[in-house]
Amino acid sequence: MHALSRLPLFVLLAGIGALAMFVPATVAWSGDDLETARPFFYGAVLFLMITAIVGLATARYVPESGTRPQLFALIAALTVLPVMLAVPFAEAVPNARFLNVYAEMVSALTTTGAAFFEPERLPYAVHVWRAQVAWMGGFLIWVTGFAILAPMMLGGFEVTSVQEAGTGAMRRDVNDDLEPSARLLRYTARLLPIYGGLTTVLWLLLVLAGDPPSVGAIHAMSTIATSGITALPSFSDAPSAWVGEVVILLFFVFALTRRSFLGGFSAPMWTQFAQDRELRLAILLIISLPSLLFFRHFLGAWDIDETLDPRALPAFWGGVFTVASFLTTTGFESGDWNTARAWSGLGTPGLLLAGMAVIGGGVATTAGGVKLLRVYALYKHGLREMERLVHPSSVGGKGEVARRIRREGASIAWVFFMIFAISIALVMAGLAMAGTSFEDAVILAVATLSTTGPVANIAGESAISYAALTDAAKLVVCAAMVLGRLETLAIIALLNPDFWHS
Repeated sequence: MHALSRLPLFVLLAGIGALAMFVPATVAWSGDDLETARPFFYGAVLFLMITAIVGLATARYVPESGTRPQLFALIAALTVLPVMLAVPFAEAVPNARFLNVYAEMVSALTTTGAAFFEPERLPYAVHVWRAQVAWMGGFLIWVTGFAILAPMMLGGFEVTSVQEAGTGAMRRDVNDDLEPSARLLRYTARLLPIYGGLTTVLWLLLVLAGDPPSVGAIHAMSTIATSGITALPSFSDAPSAWVGEVVILLFFVFALTRRSFLGGFSAPMWTQFAQDRELRLAILLIISLPSLLFFRHFLGAWDIDETLDPRALPAFWGGVFTVASFLTTTGFESGDWNTARAWSGLGTPGLLLAGMAVIGGGVATTAGGVKLLRVYALYKHGLREMERLVHPSSVGGKGEVARRIRREGASIAWVFFMIFAISIALVMAGLAMAGTSFEDAVILAVATLSTTGPVANIAGESAISYAALTDAAKLVVCAAMVLGRLETLAIIALLNPDFWHS
């Protein structure tokens, strides 16, 4: 473990990526698909040899103290590592353009789930590779969220921090005595059993619900990683139907709050879990928005015919599951979503789902978006300001943490919202210059920056094909996915002079 901690983070990630190629190779070999198995097996051997050589060359590498090298390695992992991951993919799929394969790997590693290939064109082992890369990308976000972004007060942790975001100063609740590389290994050892265990349990439950093991494995990995990747033409084609959706809905909680997988099962932790700000806000959104869509049509239909339409309950369930899916930035569409869409009577209810994707999930989870905690901070600040309009001399209570969230937390959350809006404008401008229409540019900017690729299929009047974009637009989309995964504040932190002080 000590020897591994001295290797550059990027070298470790490259080695893990090379080892992971044996999985699709084994899957293809077990299915007698040797044409697909060979590229992944040869790619694993080749890149393991290259990684071993680089590892030996950097054996005497002395890691630089601080979190700056790890942040640079994380950026390199999301931009350079997909080149390696794309090589066996490109060899296994005939006539595949490498740019499309690279964009597919960036989409998977950032857990965006934007599909640049038709599902029927890809062998099953390649679908496994897509889901596996996304699963590993989700775990990378888990680990780096605690080991790199938390000490820097980034990724949403800045909302409750007393120190300035991005300065590189250490949070008091993060292992002050450990170097970043040691923190990475410690959190990896702590979180990997949880991450793998949750995926395995969900897979078994989906199989019991009626999914074939092959379909259940991909959907389990995609749910835990919030990538929304499926080997089927649509997630709604899964044999488990609404039973599988109920099971997946329960596991969405791990993308809504980090308390769901940290802290154990003690009584105080259950109390804190029930009082979690992010989870309570998420439940409010998941219940209220489908209810508004449901009752908008229900009340009008009840005046005409006082009988319950048999489509009513499927429409409500379709709204609940799909809203929860897009709020966690997964992007799975319920089998009853078409019923919910027709029931709502709205022209493009998918725009509401795009709004849910922008809000996003919890801090230090695999979900993207703005994050629920930032939205909560702005809500509490707005509520407090309205109270002061009525009672100017009132004093806000709820303790030090609540006051910090309403003041400093709301301030930095507002800054992030403005940066996020500017990022959307810049991505839209880049896509427009690359030949994309204005409406498609808006949807694609939201889909990529929120790391919710399926938004492009549901937000507009017609689905947007990522494969049909121009080469320049695909490069813009790749940059936007990386920016959305890292968050703009992390990039800006690299420009902070205090961050570069020794």
